[in-house]
Amino acid sequence: MHEPRIKTFGRLWYRFSRNRLSVLGLALVLLVVFLAIFAGIVSPYPSHAGAVVDYQNASIPPSAGHWFGTDVFGRDILSRVLFAFRGALKMAAGVLIVVVPIGVSLGLVAGYHRGTLVDTVIMRVTDIFLAVPSLILALAVCSVLRPTLFNSMMAVTVSWWPWYTRLVYGMTCSLRNEFYVLAAEVTGAGKGHIIFREILPNCLRPVFTKMTLDVGWVILIGSGLSFVGLGEQPPTPALGTMVSDGAKYLPHQWWNAVFPALAIMAVVLGFNLLGDGIHDMVAKEEG
Repeated sequence: MHEPRIKTFGRLWYRFSRNRLSVLGLALVLLVVFLAIFAGIVSPYPSHAGAVVDYQNASIPPSAGHWFGTDVFGRDILSRVLFAFRGALKMAAGVLIVVVPIGVSLGLVAGYHRGTLVDTVIMRVTDIFLAVPSLILALAVCSVLRPTLFNSMMAVTVSWWPWYTRLVYGMTCSLRNEFYVLAAEVTGAGKGHIIFREILPNCLRPVFTKMTLDVGWVILIGSGLSFVGLGEQPPTPALGTMVSDGAKYLPHQWWNAVFPALAIMAVVLGFNLLGDGIHDMVAKEEG
């Protein structure tokens, strides 16, 4: 019973592993997730993720004792980067957990009722949100809320759901007239059954691929919000905030901004490479 599934997984993994960049992306993602989960164990100075001041060790350049150096308050930058990974991953997970069900459901309903008032209302509202760049809309929402991680998640959520609605709407419109959907209608199946049991399973692969690609973008936008002070607030470490604070001391104390910026680049690059690999793997499987 499980043998076909094992063979399918083996075939998919073989196709995925043929792309070295995708494997590199997977390795980066797994490393970041591991470091975020076990930051309290692997970080050399776990207490430096909080309100700690050590002026005797302030502004030390990268060395054996502090691989990423220390900031102007004497806090170890490597330790703070590892703890900041937690906030970045929470941002991505929190946003996608909310936007995917909302966007997918709206896209399914609008696509199935194509040409009706329901379709018109949902898709015109979607178009309005899509007309505003995601970062600009997130900044606008964040500016009227208290700067916290939760509120920044909500701001990104408001700007992100329309992309899933548009994606699923297009697929639903094309699947709407497939024989298995028409057969379900003829046999008297309800609209809920047709939408979520017949059409939805055929939309999951592209949605999952987009989710993987979107993780990096959500983290990047979340870092942008933190950069301008609209994300997590000190002393909680946030990658965007660390880059913003470190930029004040360039170029002499370059490590304050460079290493957090490289951490953002590594996370975004890892998820983008992983998403590209999954996209190519799914495309070959469907082809």
